[in-house]
Amino acid sequence: MDTIKIDTKGVRLVAHRGLSGLEPENTHAAFIAAANRSYFAIETDVHVTRDGHYICTHDDTTGRVAARNLTVENTDYQELREILLHEKDGRTGRTDLRLPSLAEYVRICRQYEKTSFLELKNRIAPSHIHKIITLLRKNKHLGHTVFISFDRDNLIDLRAMLPSHQMQFLCEKLTPDVLLFLKRYKLDLDISVRALPKWGITAVHELGQAVNVWTINDAKTAAYWIDQGVDYITTNILEQEHK
Repeated sequence: MDTIKIDTKGVRLVAHRGLSGLEPENTHAAFIAAANRSYFAIETDVHVTRDGHYICTHDDTTGRVAARNLTVENTDYQELREILLHEKDGRTGRTDLRLPSLAEYVRICRQYEKTSFLELKNRIAPSHIHKIITLLRKNKHLGHTVFISFDRDNLIDLRAMLPSHQMQFLCEKLTPDVLLFLKRYKLDLDISVRALPKWGITAVHELGQAVNVWTINDAKTAAYWIDQGVDYITTNILEQEHK
């Protein structure tokens, strides 16, 4: 199996949870698979563990991706790290498939010169947001990170700490209230492709902000939205064709 090649016409592709179409999502393997290809950015999700560390996984619990079902934010970092994750076929056994730390993800993105699309999952306390910024800055990758979140307070806190940094508001419905929020805090739109009206692209562009759509995994849908003028596509399997 390989990626599906498309003509992006300059639209930037973001590898969703790493190259999750080929490797288990949010793993070192998925991040490195994306890093070795033409993706503009690699996306991941970060949670705060019970003992205050930062770990990359999407769900609030581990049961979908591992044999053990633990609540991420109620579990210590080391216990989470000991879990073996499922392979793509559902088996467990590869000892390299473990939940990555935020620092490990950042180092992969920096080493391969990829932009990070970092989703802050749930509400994260301002003190932890500040520590995440510090971690990125120490790893010389803050300037190559785009923060994304469904949680408005996360983005409001980030904007107070980083007045000119690129950020995207994740949402599943574009409303006048969302447009006002984007305008007030100078945020890009990061929206489900099922919820994006054609007029939404123009409305966001008129604010001077970009549009990212998720999650597109077929060439026909991607071609349609590329022609409509989106700026980013988040995908599990599409890749820019080599010319």
